[in-house]
Order: sequence, then structure tokens, then C-alpha cells
Amino acid sequence: MIEELQKIQTEAQQELSSVKDASALEQWRIKFLSRQGLLPKTLEGMKDVPKEQRPEVGKISNQVKSTLQSAFDDKKEDLEAGSDEDQSFDPTMPGAPVRQGSLHVLTQVQDRMIQIFRRMGFALAEGPEIETEYNNFDALNTPEDHPARNEQDTFYVKLPDHPVEGRHLLRTHTSTVQIRTMKTQKPPIQIIAPGRCYRRDEIDATHGVYFHQMEGLLVDEGVSLSDLKGVLEYFFHEFLGPDTLVRFRPHFFPFTEPSFEVDFSKPGLKIRGKEWTEIAGCGLVDPAVFSAVDIDPQAYSGFAFGMGIERMAMIIHEIPDLRLFSENDIRFLKQFA
Repeated sequence: MIEELQKIQTEAQQELSSVKDASALEQWRIKFLSRQGLLPKTLEGMKDVPKEQRPEVGKISNQVKSTLQSAFDDKKEDLEAGSDEDQSFDPTMPGAPVRQGSLHVLTQVQDRMIQIFRRMGFALAEGPEIETEYNNFDALNTPEDHPARNEQDTFYVKLPDHPVEGRHLLRTHTSTVQIRTMKTQKPPIQIIAPGRCYRRDEIDATHGVYFHQMEGLLVDEGVSLSDLKGVLEYFFHEFLGPDTLVRFRPHFFPFTEPSFEVDFSKPGLKIRGKEWTEIAGCGLVDPAVFSAVDIDPQAYSGFAFGMGIERMAMIIHEIPDLRLFSENDIRFLKQFA
């Protein structure tokens, strides 16, 4: 009987090696392992084996049965894996499209603004978003009772064990970069300072708790209002088109004197039904600001300006709602890809 069992094992293994599909495997199982298969039929002869030989025959029969069952399971697993792979991969099908990202529309507008100012010789300057109250207000000639310094308008933060004394806040403008630059560099100075700023505002179509700003500063001997006017007119003509009209309206800012609001008008373009739209603020640097950063106001003069990057993007792309820039709606963002 031992020889018969070994013969069945050899025959079964040979035939299993040639099985190529699930149907052939099932036929192999029926032939060798089913109730009417060769192995079970042979094991029925155990009752005729002499008593002294039964332990040895029983051991071998279990080995053969285990070997063939394991071989069957392995073959079935291989066939199923091959079947799944064949069904999931079709080399004739086109590849899955890969989405390609792009710069955010605000980044695109900011980069374009930087390029125009760089052609006029302005260098790029940066500073931290968490600032000292001195750099944000005091050095910019902002009085202590100014509404912007109220906690209802500005985000103040606590920085324990900070080496710089005084209160800290999320900067309300990038004029702080101008202060830092003038503290560390001697004139002539010609910089632009783009960056994120923060203010306590009710969120609506034109206001948010943060915004992006582009500020500029030029300090040298003999800088005049005509220099400021020439720089801004050139920028807006390059950015908005050569047919853009620019006008300056007297205004007040603590850090410039005289100060102006800048409006623009463009033929065929009316924003909220108005021909003229405010777009920037500017002025000649107040002597008190120069004194705060140890620059002699008798020897040097300069001008500063600032404008919102979101506002510029809303104008050139005719975007009606400020909130669209931060909602991350792919349907909106992909229009500018």
C-alpha cells in the first residue's frame, strides 16, 4: 500500500504542474482528492493492512494527503493572483491622467508685480509676520491712541520669554519690513516688501482677517513727489495697460507727509459702477520715521507706497468675492492654471 500511495503522489504532482486554469485544477481535485478520488479510495484499504504495519502506513498516508492538499492550495492561490492581475492591467488602455498643479492666482499676480518693480531697480525684502509693537506702530509715527492699535482692530500675541521687550502682534502691514531695512541699511535704499498681513475685520466679499500687501520704499538724497508719481504711474501702466489713468488725492497717513490715495480709471472698466477706483496709498516718508531709525531727515528724503495684492487680482481678473482666494475650490483655481 505504501508503494501505491507514493505512486499516487508522484502522478498527482506531475499532473498538477501542467494545470493552467481553474477548470483544470478542479478536474485534478476531483481525480485525486474528492471522496471518489484516487487517494481516498486507496486509503479505504487501511482496514486490510496488517496491524503491525498500520502506524507506518498511516504516517505515510497523512504525509501524502497533506502534501497534495498544500500543493492544491498553492496552485489555486497562484491561479487566482494571475487572474486578478490579468483583469486589472490592460496594456492597450490609455494611462490615467495625472493632474498638474499650478501657482495660486495670488502668487501669479504677486510675481508679476515684483517683476515690474524689479525692472525699476527695486530689491525684494522680507520680514516676520509676528512683529514688535514698536516696529509696527511706534517707529511709523503712529500715536498711542490711534484706532489701529486697539485690540479690536489688531491681533496681539503673547510670546513668553522673548528677548525683545514690549507687546507683539501679527503685523498689520508690511511697513514693518521698511523699518527693519532702514535700521540695518544705510541709504540709498530701494525695496519692495510683499507679504501677508492681519487685521480684525468682519469677513465678507471685500474684507478678511488676513490679506497680502505689496509695499515699496525708496530713500536717497533729493527724492521728491515727482519721483513717487513717476514710479507709480509707470507701474500701473505696465500692470493695468497703457491707457490707464492715475490720479493722486490728498490723504493722511501717520508715516508719510504729504500723503495721498491713488485712484485709477480705465476706459470701458467700471468697478461697482464707479469710473475711478482707489488702488493704493502713498506719500513722502515723514521725518519722524527717519529719526526713529537713525536716518538724518535733513540729508535724506524718500517715498513709500502700499497696495493690496488681492485687490489687484480682483481688478485684472474681475473676481467679485475676496473669499474665493482662500476657499480652495478647484473649480475656481483651475481657471488660472
